[in-house]
Amino acid sequence: MMTDLIVLCFTLAISLSFWIISIAISTYAGTLQPVSPWRWLFSVLVPLIITSRALKNKSLDFGGCLGALLVGFILTLANMSFLAALFAFFITSSKLTRWKGAVKKRIDSEYKEGGQRNWIQVFCNGGVPTELALLYMIEVGPGEMPVDFTMQYSASWMCLSLLGALACSTGDTWASEVGPVLSKSQPRLTTTWAEVPAGTNGGVTIVGLLASFLGGATVGTAYFISQLLLVSDLHMAAPQWPIVAYGAVAGLLGSLLDSLLGAVMQYSGYDESTGKVVNFESPKVKWICGKPILDNNGVNLFSSILIALILPGVAWGVWPVR
Repeated sequence: MMTDLIVLCFTLAISLSFWIISIAISTYAGTLQPVSPWRWLFSVLVPLIITSRALKNKSLDFGGCLGALLVGFILTLANMSFLAALFAFFITSSKLTRWKGAVKKRIDSEYKEGGQRNWIQVFCNGGVPTELALLYMIEVGPGEMPVDFTMQYSASWMCLSLLGALACSTGDTWASEVGPVLSKSQPRLTTTWAEVPAGTNGGVTIVGLLASFLGGATVGTAYFISQLLLVSDLHMAAPQWPIVAYGAVAGLLGSLLDSLLGAVMQYSGYDESTGKVVNFESPKVKWICGKPILDNNGVNLFSSILIALILPGVAWGVWPVR
């Protein structure tokens, strides 16, 4: 819990600093645009409806609901395609978390019935996209636009950075929820490739990696479809289909990076009394891998930050031009 608070406060401090600096610069050289009343209303009502249903279905607790409402409002206000990607992440992740709950309960010592998420989990998954959405509004104002580095380099970079962060979170969630249930083989540790018990931080399976690829592709597809529906001048921009491939790659690489960080910076041990993998040290727990530096929320946050920072630069080098 203390690690969560430190990481969250550090992230919020950085985000607030970037926001203040960006607003100050934008006063002289930015492109801030007023938000239409209809867009503002839509940005309030849609996240409110979604989070209310999530609270009713126990996908979020009350704190998580408030956090998700803030994240959803900012992303929807900035760009409807951001909402589409966020919606794909949240809906699929919530459904998969509930799927085969009895099987997961036998494997995971920290499994929660229904997978109810709190505000810390919401901000560790949605904090980076929220910051990027704010910077996007400061750069080009609220509205939808095609991804085209030749026309809008910085805005396109931020769009792909946000998509990469959401695809990373989706890929990791899909791998964690699908891999342990469907895989017929034991997970292998990313650092040594040795077989480890199911539920070990840093353990991967072929099924889990495939699931992470498909999860990222799902988020990319949602973003791509919203572009087709909402952007009127796509014929004048670079091809948008690579968005789907970008999401798939971000999901796969994000899951691998998350597993690598988990293998090194999260403690995993085998509790012989329960027959489960746990994340705490005890005389009855046999060490498997990692050190107790971060918990799962911290690992999720740092992996999404790295994907958001690195992958758009790679995409810029290979993105097709019109």
